[in-house]
Amino acid sequence: MLLTRQKKNQAAKCSGNRFLISVTVFGSAGPIRFVVNEGQPVAAVVDTALKSYAREGRLPVLGSNLNEFVLYCPVIGTEALKPWETIGLFGVRNFMLCKKPSNKAVVGGDEEPVTKKSSGSWKTWFNKSLNLKVSSH
Repeated sequence: MLLTRQKKNQAAKCSGNRFLISVTVFGSAGPIRFVVNEGQPVAAVVDTALKSYAREGRLPVLGSNLNEFVLYCPVIGTEALKPWETIGLFGVRNFMLCKKPSNKAVVGGDEEPVTKKSSGSWKTWFNKSLNLKVSSH
């Protein structure tokens, strides 16, 4: 009994501070919440978020390739977080997970670069969704 307590205390000391974060997946109904270590890299947090998202059976289906996604912190700015940075470095607990934009389109079996006019970032989408227009009949 005493041995298991000592192991738990040692594991708690080694793991560092843990905190609850919320990751909102772009296009999903609500955030995913889970506990992370402050020294955990952003790439590991994206991986955990994708696994939790799939385990809960949420829609739309995203896949599991963490290289296709970026993590944003709406409080800090519009730049995506670097995968090697630690999650505790930012001091925030709310994040947004978005799919990386693709610059290629398949036309007739060949891949051709497409210069697509982007509608902007998730902030633009969010602001547009708040502007509800009521049409009169």
